[in-house]
Amino acid sequence: MMRTLIKHKRGKIPNYQLQRKMFSYLTMIDDFDVQIERYWDKYESRISDWYLAQKKPDDLIISASPDCIIGPIAKRLGVNYVATEYDREFGIFLNNLMYAKEKAKYIIDKGFPEIDNFYSDSLADTPLALCAEKAHLVKDKATTVVDWPELDEETMKTVKKKIDTGWSVHLEE
Repeated sequence: MMRTLIKHKRGKIPNYQLQRKMFSYLTMIDDFDVQIERYWDKYESRISDWYLAQKKPDDLIISASPDCIIGPIAKRLGVNYVATEYDREFGIFLNNLMYAKEKAKYIIDKGFPEIDNFYSDSLADTPLALCAEKAHLVKDKATTVVDWPELDEETMKTVKKKIDTGWSVHLEE
């Protein structure tokens, strides 16, 4: 796994390959459902107060992470979710990684109502941000929320290239 992380940091493998490798280890956890609940017991408190204060039942978490990880926290929060379908028995993704433009495609294809407010910590989510009435970039470990940056033509080319190749795109601090 360390080699894969190093290769990813050096730009030798894209995000989707890193995620495939990283999540392949879920097959080795015999009591996964118990362990994921313990994980969320420990880390649920990290969900930002600003979000909890404005959370609504029709909120949608849309994530590239496996559905078996996102589902339990979405249920606790009482919100909807869409995540990458993952087969824990075989350690494989069952559909496209719910990443970047796949998120926007899903929302459009399923005919979701207009997105009032969209939040993400990654510029790779620009396609989905463009579907929203108002988009927000979450920074500083989810403690700061700012308006989605205005993206000039050159930046948009960079974002598009990185999205098309599956690289994560984060705004520099």
